[in-house]
Amino acid sequence: MRLLRKPAIHYSKANNTSITRHITIIHGMPSAIGHHLQTLCPTKTDFAADKIPDMSGKVVIVTGGNAGIGRETVRALLVKNAKVYLAARNPSKAQEAIDDLRESTGKEALFLKLDLADLKSVKASAQEFLSKETRLDVLFNNGGVMIPPIEQLTADGYDLQFGTNVLGHFFFTQLLLPLLLSSAQSSPDGKVRVVNTSSAGHSLGSLDYATVRDGPERKKKGTMMLYSQSKFGNVVFALELHRRYGAQGIVSTSLHPGLIKTELLRHASKWSWISDLMLYDVAHGALNQLYAGTVPEAVNLGGKYLVPWVKVSSAIESTNDPEEGRKLWTWLEEQVRDI
Repeated sequence: MRLLRKPAIHYSKANNTSITRHITIIHGMPSAIGHHLQTLCPTKTDFAADKIPDMSGKVVIVTGGNAGIGRETVRALLVKNAKVYLAARNPSKAQEAIDDLRESTGKEALFLKLDLADLKSVKASAQEFLSKETRLDVLFNNGGVMIPPIEQLTADGYDLQFGTNVLGHFFFTQLLLPLLLSSAQSSPDGKVRVVNTSSAGHSLGSLDYATVRDGPERKKKGTMMLYSQSKFGNVVFALELHRRYGAQGIVSTSLHPGLIKTELLRHASKWSWISDLMLYDVAHGALNQLYAGTVPEAVNLGGKYLVPWVKVSSAIESTNDPEEGRKLWTWLEEQVRDI
């Protein structure tokens, strides 16, 4: 089965303003344009969720598993007999997702309370998981926020997007690292996987540490560029995790899921016209991370970046700077040292 449809693009006077603004943002940035073209023209694939291997005996966490791409990822894993922890902030929304997944798969996902925008919650979540499980085979760092109101910060005072998408996931992964490493040692292939959901939007980003806490520089940057910065951070983190722990069996990847219609767009009402014109469904959006997190051949993808659909590509060159990775890792460690 080929999972591909060509989105229809319709133009109107109302749309032209938004299109012009978007072109203005990427004008003069060849690498960014290339990443946007990959998004608009995804590669065909025969891979589908029903082609992932049997996951019996595997323990998996999916952050943001209650909605969108995360829920579809949980669904596919349950069908293939994985033990899946659905990590989410809101218990009622999580239970709604668990009920839906039970109805469609006949399997039960397990709720793990996790608020990535609150470092104490992140620590409590990891401790709860560690008290229940003796292994972790796949960690999907899938959850995130996209262009929320500029006033919104994390519980610890960080920019909501960077604090959730990057810092929260770093801390969660760091706390689970000992279990990931021991699980790799006992795994038949000597590997475990950490799959980090980024975006083609990373190509517009860079790391400016003056903007990750509230202040005039952050507000000047604006929500869209703050989002791109967080997605840039996702790729840099994934690469640095690979550099540090790839030789010990941790397969760390990052990916762009595609232009997908998900709840992430709830804060992007001015872009809502795109939803009916260009966006793919969440089943497509889950393909890259399901591939990276499950198929045998993906154990060789450590440090790689995937684009739609299941194609190994390259993030922008600046994400691959070892000094950038070291600096980010050190900064992240400093933020969570006293939590």
